[in-house]
Amino acid sequence: MRKVDLLFAEYSKSHRNATNKFIHWICVPLIFWTILGFVSLIPAPHLCISYFGCISMVSLITIVLITFFYLRLSLRMSIIMVFMMLLMEHFLYLTNIQFGRQSWIIYLAVFVITWIFQFIGHKIEGKKPSFLKDLQFLLIGPIWLLGFILKKTGIRY
Repeated sequence: MRKVDLLFAEYSKSHRNATNKFIHWICVPLIFWTILGFVSLIPAPHLCISYFGCISMVSLITIVLITFFYLRLSLRMSIIMVFMMLLMEHFLYLTNIQFGRQSWIIYLAVFVITWIFQFIGHKIEGKKPSFLKDLQFLLIGPIWLLGFILKKTGIRY
């Protein structure tokens, strides 16, 4: 069995309840977005691209590091996640432009609220979050959801 399948199987053990899964479909992408949002606020030079916006070099390095982690698990998923992270970066850029120095308040509020819901979901599930056992599961959550989409569409990952 491939490593990605083993990680998904382990992650799935604490994500069987329908309510918990529903909460994860909403909260996991938002938590991922807020983490990238916090990173985007670190002062650093920016790379600006027409029709996209600007991305900080720190954000770009973060995306590259996350992509290397995903590449070890699945080429197809890592490519899709690069596009997803760049799409998130575009919306982060728009948020940062709209709210300026106050953007961190939005990221913090979304981060706290979504984690509260995550823990409510795990309380309903009756199992602890996977990342308490192994921190790499913080990065497995987003591709676990992507795995469901790929399976539904018949695309192998």
